[in-house]
Amino acid sequence: MDRTFQVDLRGVVDLLSHHLYGSPRVFVRELLQNAVDAITARRSTDPGAPAVVWIEPPELTGDGTLRVHDTGIGLTEAQVHELLATIGRSSKRDELGFARHEFLGQFGIGLLSCFLVADEIRVVTRHADEPTVLWTGHSDGRYAVDLAAPDAQRIEPGTTVTLVPRRDADQWLSVPTVTELARLYGSLLPVTVRVGDVETTSGPPPWSAVPGRSPAARRDDLIRYARENLGYTPFDVVPLSVPEAGLTGVAYVLPAPVNPAARAGHRVYLKRMLLTENADGLLPDWAFFAHCVVDASELRPTASREALYEDSLLESTREALGDQLRGWLVRLAGADPRRLAEFLQIHHLGVKALALHDDEMLRLVEQWWPMETNAGQSTLAEFRERHGVIRYAASIDEFRQLAAVAAAQDLAVVNAGYTYDTELIERLPAVDRAVLIERLEPSDLTTRFDSLDPATELALRPFLTAAQRVLDRLGCEVVLRAFDPVSLPALYLVSRSALFHDQLAETRQRADELWGGVLDALAASGPPERPQLVLNHRNPLVRRVTTLGDPELAGLAVEALYGQALLLGYHPIRPADAALLNSSFLGLLGRAVPGQGSEA
Repeated sequence: MDRTFQVDLRGVVDLLSHHLYGSPRVFVRELLQNAVDAITARRSTDPGAPAVVWIEPPELTGDGTLRVHDTGIGLTEAQVHELLATIGRSSKRDELGFARHEFLGQFGIGLLSCFLVADEIRVVTRHADEPTVLWTGHSDGRYAVDLAAPDAQRIEPGTTVTLVPRRDADQWLSVPTVTELARLYGSLLPVTVRVGDVETTSGPPPWSAVPGRSPAARRDDLIRYARENLGYTPFDVVPLSVPEAGLTGVAYVLPAPVNPAARAGHRVYLKRMLLTENADGLLPDWAFFAHCVVDASELRPTASREALYEDSLLESTREALGDQLRGWLVRLAGADPRRLAEFLQIHHLGVKALALHDDEMLRLVEQWWPMETNAGQSTLAEFRERHGVIRYAASIDEFRQLAAVAAAQDLAVVNAGYTYDTELIERLPAVDRAVLIERLEPSDLTTRFDSLDPATELALRPFLTAAQRVLDRLGCEVVLRAFDPVSLPALYLVSRSALFHDQLAETRQRADELWGGVLDALAASGPPERPQLVLNHRNPLVRRVTTLGDPELAGLAVEALYGQALLLGYHPIRPADAALLNSSFLGLLGRAVPGQGSEA
């Protein structure tokens, strides 16, 4: 047997009015929405009807209540029952003509938001030649519908909503608060809204077309709007239009860098009523450098009307807006390269993020974004033209280790260690097959160093054997080569495979038994390539060290050269390396200050 759900009306009212909405301030928006809908309905049959919403806060009514008057179509007694006393039934709303496309409200529950600030709501309404009706609702779920008393009869069609405030809600109904909220939510509405004698509407959106207004004047208006309403002067202004969503508006390019992880909120109006100041998901993630102010007629709000509903239309709108911002960047590159360079200095991360999957943006980055190289700042296009191959270091540490030595070997290297740079360089050949790229490995440099002649190498073999014994405990191989710059005595080179095995060993020491077995299996895949300490035979100090007859002093010198090579190459210092640096320094200092300290 079918049964009917038992509904606690007091609980439903509490749920909708206290948990659907994020803040009590939305009651002003919902009252304005209902009033504008009523005016729209009346003007559909009587275009000359007045379009006015008048709000009287408690300071003006004198009886502690807030009243909202409108010149709308009003409601009959039957409509009052259907629209104000039925929650969740949309079919009757459609039949009565209040869910058509041109209306703001779609859910029929907005009036319940007033229970956030009121214990009692009274609605006095008159439709055409019908009698005036009084609806009284209470926060506990009770309501009553009666004909209005003779002294409360309305002469003209329209509605007056009266709120009897809760004890703790007086501040929400004060003149300054109501005026501020009416201006916030309704400043662009196509009706006149007044709080007392103060008009809070300002006319059409600043981005709308006005006959006789030049593009320069329109731009000035939009910049003024940003200064007055958003608190900044934008870097640039990008007009937006998505006819499919009935969307018009503007994207303000922010004048300062922003955190890419912090998704910007956008100001969104629906049919010129403010939906939210922090709409998420209106733009693609890469466009975090833009802040939008838009009005749309086709996008759907959530039930609370405080966010956009994620559907296929919002997704296609997001793609269209992304294309328009992308087009602005392309036009800027062609028309004003200097201005584009200024933009990239501020928002290069956003453009590079887009270039990861957009060929045109990748070409723009290649042409215009200067990267760090060991030969100075250069765009990838300039670097390619000058050197043929884009040779790059994939991390900042690698670049620091190799830049000077590579330059001395006539190897130009790009520092691709910054965010997205490596991925962008590695993506270039997929866009242009003529692009040649090469990742510079530390071990690649040794192939460009000069070997010693056989006689010299044979004579220095005893020194190399002794030096190797000193550094064996650190897992480092000692090599003697001749390279530039002459001023650099030693270079510590570690390949990616050697670095991987070092990291694997460190992780193994911290891992439990289960993961330790997995890591041991990885480590057993092959012997690691050892890091190299390459001593520069062209350096005078190194040549003097190789001729030392004192094995202890020679060992201290090799340890010191090892420590200096670590520091100059920005390599991480392990505990064993720190101990070696300390012992070699103290040992050399002890040899430099002989005898007297110990004798004293």
